[in-house]
Amino acid sequence: MCRVTSPELAELAELQRIVEQGGAHLQQRVVCEVSVGDDLRLPVHAITLGNPDPALPAVGFFGGVHGLERIGAEVVLACLRSVVNRLSWDVLLHRQLDMLRLVFMPLVNPGGLWRGTRANPQGVDLMRNAPVDADDRAPFLVGGQRLSAGLPWYRGALGAAMAAEGQALCRVVQEELLTRRFSVAVDCHSGFGLHDRIWFPYAHTARPIPHLPEMHALNALLDHAHTHHRYVFEPQSRQYLAHGDLWDHLYLRAHEQHPERVFLPLTLEMGSWLWVKKNPRQLFTRHGLFNPLIQHRQQRVLRRHVGWLDFIARAACGHAAWLPQGAAREQHQEQALARWYRGVRR
Repeated sequence: MCRVTSPELAELAELQRIVEQGGAHLQQRVVCEVSVGDDLRLPVHAITLGNPDPALPAVGFFGGVHGLERIGAEVVLACLRSVVNRLSWDVLLHRQLDMLRLVFMPLVNPGGLWRGTRANPQGVDLMRNAPVDADDRAPFLVGGQRLSAGLPWYRGALGAAMAAEGQALCRVVQEELLTRRFSVAVDCHSGFGLHDRIWFPYAHTARPIPHLPEMHALNALLDHAHTHHRYVFEPQSRQYLAHGDLWDHLYLRAHEQHPERVFLPLTLEMGSWLWVKKNPRQLFTRHGLFNPLIQHRQQRVLRRHVGWLDFIARAACGHAAWLPQGAAREQHQEQALARWYRGVRR
């Protein structure tokens, strides 16, 4: 294992401790390395556990795509830590892992984490870097721009290959998730609005995705299982359009290659404006705009979202019982269109 002792990367040191504790239950590999300066290279890890049989469902948890949003990486690390801590005694967890594959990439952008930037060390925003263009006008800068790597939301040079970190994420998704008949991905971010949101594709167009009934059924399952949850479940396009979204790219690839399979990519967008509202002093620090800086608030965030990630793993494990078929699928389609796409031309 590649060890890094830089104090700025406490998350990487924590990941190494969790992997060592998990021992033979986990499989760990370095999917790429990222140069930071002239003499430092940081690894991007993928951690897997559970049943590798491609006939079974899989769930992938991803964090740290934007280096400023450390809380996303911490939520995924907390989820992995919870799983590893339970391996020594939780019989039901072992039964679940017999029926499920779990994949973790908590630190997709370690260079951005080390530098304290949204983008990677080359200035590329990984979530604006995929080869997907918005169908309609995306908001200036925020939707992705090619003007300069010195400005935020830089897409990368036109025609250039995707950044190494994005390519590594795509390889892991292709190998571990898209080979399954059913899979879910959850990418943990922060920084939008006063509410915690669960976004699903598309980001590049307001048109609905082919698996809209399945997304609506998953939302209904969440509403029934966690009656008092505070998540806003919606397509990202309801808020804004963007170029280069990684999950749009992967969903389009998955549906083109195997339309009979179900791949449901989700983005957890934690509402960091609420943390700023409760502690306005966070406005005066760059990390305060995207992360809870008070310890008890951070602990509350981790408790809430780790529980939701556990729900997603359970839902994937039992997907055959709730995926809509036939008339039920048509009904979910109609309800989803009425709820999320009223007035949108399709």
